[in-house]
Amino acid sequence: MADTPGQDRNLPASPRKLQKAREEGQVARSRDLGHFAAIAAGGAVLVALAPQLTAWLQTLLADALHFDNAALAHPDAMIERLGAMGVKLLWIVVPLGALMAGVAIAGSVLIGGWNWTLKPLAPKFDKLNPIAGLPRILSRQQLIDALKACALALVLGTIGALYLRGHIETFGGVIAMPLPAALQQVGSTVLGGLMLLLLALAVFAAIDAPLQHHLHASRLKMSHQELKQEHKEIEGNTEVKAKIKVRMREMSRRRMMAAVPKADLVVMNPTHYAVALKYDDTKMAAPRVVAKGADLVAMAIRDLAKNHQVPVLQAPVLARALYAHADLDREIPAALFSAVAQVLAYVYQLRAALAGHAPMPGELPTLAVPAELDPHNEAAP
Repeated sequence: MADTPGQDRNLPASPRKLQKAREEGQVARSRDLGHFAAIAAGGAVLVALAPQLTAWLQTLLADALHFDNAALAHPDAMIERLGAMGVKLLWIVVPLGALMAGVAIAGSVLIGGWNWTLKPLAPKFDKLNPIAGLPRILSRQQLIDALKACALALVLGTIGALYLRGHIETFGGVIAMPLPAALQQVGSTVLGGLMLLLLALAVFAAIDAPLQHHLHASRLKMSHQELKQEHKEIEGNTEVKAKIKVRMREMSRRRMMAAVPKADLVVMNPTHYAVALKYDDTKMAAPRVVAKGADLVAMAIRDLAKNHQVPVLQAPVLARALYAHADLDREIPAALFSAVAQVLAYVYQLRAALAGHAPMPGELPTLAVPAELDPHNEAAP
């Protein structure tokens, strides 16, 4: 969702915006925590393997300082020896570097979680515009990062300078020591300085990790307008949805009215309800409601039925019961089978009489409509 300048963003980011930010590579990350974790892991490995590394360095240095006449006679042999020593050093440096990189990545994942996306690698040509980039350079995030980096460099530099100043004599005295003792002395001295640097990095990491969480949440805060717009995108515009519902109701009504001319009869409560029924004993197990309506719709069903010579019978109780309990395009309830059968029989007799095949039937008999199905019955539940 695009940010709109001038909006007061004081609402926390919605889950949808957080997910979109993750897809774009925007997650909370703490560089200080990664630096601390990497250096701590590397230092721990060096301390744990200090005896083995000391012995290995002694052997390597002794081999490097050993010369013979063949080596002096062939200058290429010196280059080969140097290459062999470099390969041996890589066997230590590469695994240690890989371990430190893995620990740094794990520390970064610990803050913002694992996030795999290629969107940050996509070219963004708008970033090339220096004028558009000025607000980013002068933003609060950049200012905090710059001040934090300067403070970290100043603290680490001060600790390193003070430590070297306090141990300058120790480093000077190493020259007069035998090689094994010198290596041990340098290792213990460097370890002490490394512990001080790690302590400073731990303090910065403890501050930076929650700070990055807070800054990330602040960057993703939303305004009321953005929240409303997101809700519209998810749920759909209410006005459009209302128009769609009206359109669907209109289409449904047209289909319903188109079925009225094919109905066998229309049962009415004179001015309020109308229900059109269709029954085909070869295709239907029971009569089916093909149209129903109230008030103006009922009048429209009645007029359409009369225009197409569909019988319209006044049966108020049955019309109310059918309207209340029978669904459109569904068979009538079983409790109304008897009453509807009486009405159909009366219609068939009427048609036969009009065709001259039978005498004219009398008044419509009293219909067997259960009282509980009449919505106007006060005793109905």
